[in-house]
Amino acid sequence: MRENLFAKLTRQWLLRKANLGVRILGMNKNRTLAALAVTLALIWPNWLNETHAASIVDDAPARDFVADQTSFRSLTNNAFEVGERLTFEINYGYITAGEAVMSIPGYRYINGRPTLNIRVEALSSPTFDWVFRVRDRYETFLDYDGLFPWRFEQHVREGSYSKDYQADFNPQNQTATTSDGHRYTTPQYVHDIVSAFYYIRTLDLTHAHRGDVIHLQNFFDGETHPLDVRVLGHQQVKTDAGTFECSVIQPMVVKGGLFKSEGSIRIWLTDDNNHMPVKMSSQILIGSIEAKLVKYEGVRSPLTAKIG
Repeated sequence: MRENLFAKLTRQWLLRKANLGVRILGMNKNRTLAALAVTLALIWPNWLNETHAASIVDDAPARDFVADQTSFRSLTNNAFEVGERLTFEINYGYITAGEAVMSIPGYRYINGRPTLNIRVEALSSPTFDWVFRVRDRYETFLDYDGLFPWRFEQHVREGSYSKDYQADFNPQNQTATTSDGHRYTTPQYVHDIVSAFYYIRTLDLTHAHRGDVIHLQNFFDGETHPLDVRVLGHQQVKTDAGTFECSVIQPMVVKGGLFKSEGSIRIWLTDDNNHMPVKMSSQILIGSIEAKLVKYEGVRSPLTAKIG
């Protein structure tokens, strides 16, 4: 696919950052570029060449309302619960450049419905903080029974750049209201990128076959995008947290800041009821990065996929 103008400018900016690091640190150019790429990879936006814009309904602010308790779907979740906390080490080759934490710190009622407050945080390591400091947080408030989002938040702190974004979803009216005051039409159970990942965790992929595809839709920055997740097969993975039997999946289009991707991501989920992520790999501008599980806490079900 031809590189769009923004992606080209982005690539040029990153290369300038790398060259600046070389001049400051006196380090090898390739090593510096790799370090910068790793610290940015988890939070770099995914600028797609083709998008499907949602239509704007009006500019009315979002308001809390009491949802109709009988009008939503109810799905089974044996994969995660409040108290789960997963810690990953982010590496580019032998370079450790950051940490990612996926956690569910508590419940929260939104519009009269109980939700799971799910957080994903990306942090550059102390070694690289003075080169390019990253402290990013993504949150979704996932309906406890229906496994769809009521709210998505993005809080970006990258060097001197900052961004705060929020989308409030109303599945009854099939709208999303963003922090800039715009309201958009959406599919009823549209996902944000975090809720989509946790929804996939509730699916039993143990007997899925290579090539099977899960079809979802993802809303971000006023646009709804198709999000297809392909099953690549099954594999054994060794991490600092143990060795696990896993299903391997590949999101084909991801937008919302967690990864740069169009089929470049692979995720390994345990073949048990938790479907816990233990490894993530993503292509970046040069090479690839890898996130591996180093610690897990508060998992909901027995880790029967752990074999060592």
